[in-house]
Amino acid sequence: MISKKQFNKEIDLIIANAIREDVGDGDHSSLACIPEDATGRAHLLVKDEGILAGVEFARKVFEFVDPGLSLEILIHDGTSVTYGDVAFIVSGNSQSILKSERLVLNAMQRMSAIATKTNAYVSLLEGTNTQILDTRKTTPGIRALEKWAVTIGGGENHRFALYDMIMLKDNHIDFCGGITPAIQKTQQYLREKQLDIKIIVEARNLDEIKEILQNEGVYRILIDNFNYEDTRKAVALIGDQCLTESSGGITLETARKYAECGVDYISSGALTHSVHNMDLSLKAIS
Repeated sequence: MISKKQFNKEIDLIIANAIREDVGDGDHSSLACIPEDATGRAHLLVKDEGILAGVEFARKVFEFVDPGLSLEILIHDGTSVTYGDVAFIVSGNSQSILKSERLVLNAMQRMSAIATKTNAYVSLLEGTNTQILDTRKTTPGIRALEKWAVTIGGGENHRFALYDMIMLKDNHIDFCGGITPAIQKTQQYLREKQLDIKIIVEARNLDEIKEILQNEGVYRILIDNFNYEDTRKAVALIGDQCLTESSGGITLETARKYAECGVDYISSGALTHSVHNMDLSLKAIS
């Protein structure tokens, strides 16, 4: 996984690029009618239900746009919210508040939706030893935000990108000429490059799992698109030789049954690619 320093750098890049995209050479709507030295206050109003996420991101946005803005946090990330709740109050330069508004709302609405969906999976798996993982099926350019939201919802992050973990999936295996050649070439590559990166290998059937287990150095086996019976068989075959992960169209309706098969992890792209934004507003107050 990436370091905290790398992650924070990603967040900083997201903010800088989003403000560049949205503000350009100036917020002319505000510049045209609001005095430069005008001050005001606004609150973040919740108009939905779910798990709130993105408050700390909002703090970073306000600090980036104008360090003089003051933020009073009333509800923290990871808290269950309902219609009418006020998450925070921001005060200071009115132009700065308006310049920050859309980025804060866009991010928090999506982050809260992801946190809410993730929390639904976490609640569903309670009492099992299975953890829910996200995937790389994220919105280009804002992956760090979406993965942050998963952790706020109680989930775990899978690899951040292509560079921090090796995952040998079906295409890698087929292009390479088989499971064993793919694993062996990967291990040789890691030795030559002096890289300490974990290896996950995808299996499409029980025979492939048996072949993976004949090779050492595999951190986790991805049990992909298996039914419940074969998943149980796969877990029994693997035992404690490495970690297990179920994936492939797993939904809220099926996740508990896969967890009961004994897998260590369930990964779901739906945490980030199939959510409906939480309804939030930033409104001026007196």
